[in-house]
Amino acid sequence: MESNVDLGFLLQALMPSWNSVPLLTGFFTYLAIAGSILPGKIVPGVALPDATRLHYRCNGLLSLLLLVALLGIGANMGFVSPTAISDRGLELLSTTFLFSFLVTLVLYFSGCESQSKGSSLKPHISGNLIHDWWFGIQLNPHFMGIDLKFFFVRAGMMGWLLINLSILMKSIQDGTLSQSMILYQLFCALYILDYFVHEEYMTSTWDIIAERLGFMLVFGDLVWIPFTFSIQEACGEWIGEWMGELTEGQKVGLRAVLQAHYLVFRERELDVQGWWLLKNNVELTTAAMVANCFVFLIGGVARHCNYLGDLLLALSFSLPCGISSPIPYFYPVYLLILLIWRERRDETRCAEKYKEIWAEYRKLVPWRILPYVY
Repeated sequence: MESNVDLGFLLQALMPSWNSVPLLTGFFTYLAIAGSILPGKIVPGVALPDATRLHYRCNGLLSLLLLVALLGIGANMGFVSPTAISDRGLELLSTTFLFSFLVTLVLYFSGCESQSKGSSLKPHISGNLIHDWWFGIQLNPHFMGIDLKFFFVRAGMMGWLLINLSILMKSIQDGTLSQSMILYQLFCALYILDYFVHEEYMTSTWDIIAERLGFMLVFGDLVWIPFTFSIQEACGEWIGEWMGELTEGQKVGLRAVLQAHYLVFRERELDVQGWWLLKNNVELTTAAMVANCFVFLIGGVARHCNYLGDLLLALSFSLPCGISSPIPYFYPVYLLILLIWRERRDETRCAEKYKEIWAEYRKLVPWRILPYVY
């Protein structure tokens, strides 16, 4: 009987509500305005197949800091509740999911009507409605001058931090703040801030340059990133269980995992030479490709060491929850599956583009993600 009550409460909490609409509308409106008017470095994107380039205003860090400051002032003055998000977590989840579904339907039908021949807006229609809706049919659709792909991923990363901060305030109000919560907050905040500090380099990532904008990306950005990546914190019964007080050994171990992430991930992800070549669409000769392989080999013998760094970071988010339940480890397990799938698709794309050069690179760098294992 108790499980039925719990299930009923869960289903009721998951129902979309008009109460969540003002929160989402205000958030998206702020991002649209701040992203358009706040100062930021204008970064040219990777050259598209038709030789055109999109340009991105990289002011995400300023937008995020200003938003947190405004919310802090608003909470202090009683205009907004600091726990508004945590109080409506499941309701916001379902409302955001519904919004993502509706947005991607609009993207699909508007894309089908596009007559553009340019790489950004040219529709790629397979004829399979589900496939085209899921993967998208336009590379970089815009709305009122806003690049929607860049906008949605920025919203997802900021939303993740806002959810974390709201749950933090809830734990402070309830008197349940623990070292595990503090560690988790620090790890996530560091990662998110690092993302926006280096936002310029994100304009050459796989999602931005290769994936079309469909439900897969919109749902991933607006729902999966903020709501799934914060699952460790949302499941307070696990995150507070293992670490009432941490031993020095546990603290050292967690710091080691976090530091290992940045040594591996940032070294590869922000390889300035590789990023410059990609941004400027430089076609590598065999000799140049081989030379770059040796540069990459300095950081290891895996072609996607940055994925390993991301996996280590995801693990550091979950370790504070202990091992009493598998649920807090959903994020790193999911990420492992996602990155293996992405790595396989990336390998196929590079093999088609670079052909024998890529084959030579694979001989020099034999491992995919984890050296000597995979």
